[in-house]
Amino acid sequence: MSTNQQDNHRLPGPVLRRFPRYLTHVRELKKVQQQWVSSREIAETLGLTTSTVRQDMSHLDLTGVSKRGYEVNRLEQVLGDTLGAHTEHRNVIIGAGLLGRALALHADFGEHGFKTVAIFDSDPKVIGRKVGPLTVRPMTLLKRMVRDQKVDIGVIAVPAQAAQMVSDQLVAAGIRGILNLAHTHLHVPKTVVVVEARILARMQEIAYAIRKRRSQQPLTMPAATPAASAGAA
Repeated sequence: MSTNQQDNHRLPGPVLRRFPRYLTHVRELKKVQQQWVSSREIAETLGLTTSTVRQDMSHLDLTGVSKRGYEVNRLEQVLGDTLGAHTEHRNVIIGAGLLGRALALHADFGEHGFKTVAIFDSDPKVIGRKVGPLTVRPMTLLKRMVRDQKVDIGVIAVPAQAAQMVSDQLVAAGIRGILNLAHTHLHVPKTVVVVEARILARMQEIAYAIRKRRSQQPLTMPAATPAASAGAA
């Protein structure tokens, strides 16, 4: 195992958040059999600066080639190793509402090393229903499923008021990592990794950015028509 792989947990947060974007882009390049990619190409495609891409790549066990850039296959391998994308991680989804079902049917999970093995809910009306190849299971089976299927990650897709209770159940079942999609903060032991993906917060960031850009746009007066000009004279 390389030093970079051992020190993944030391990667700066912004760098770690950009790595999945790089991996997705590089895999698209592999599909069209592109052999090399430069920092400039990556930067232009992802809306970054070339210096940012180069600094991020310096955290990898990888060296570029002058005037050619990075070998696509090698870059995909190293990014995948760094992010654990070449090791299967099993996950369960808690919440069989619209969001939970959409996640369970998300085809890209498998390509990135994540396998959804079960979806759970506490509502008797949805327990037993099919979601793709999965059947919605009752929460009473959570602990056994986590143990038997060696599940690493629990995805919380329930209303905010139920998220902490679900989190406690996941921790008690032995889950090592939680993706929290509920709009609330979770309290978990230090041994459990929590990543909060708050869609509403991201939407608010977009709304703010839109308002800011609008305020920076210069006001332009409509051109005067000939008739208006004559009247003004």
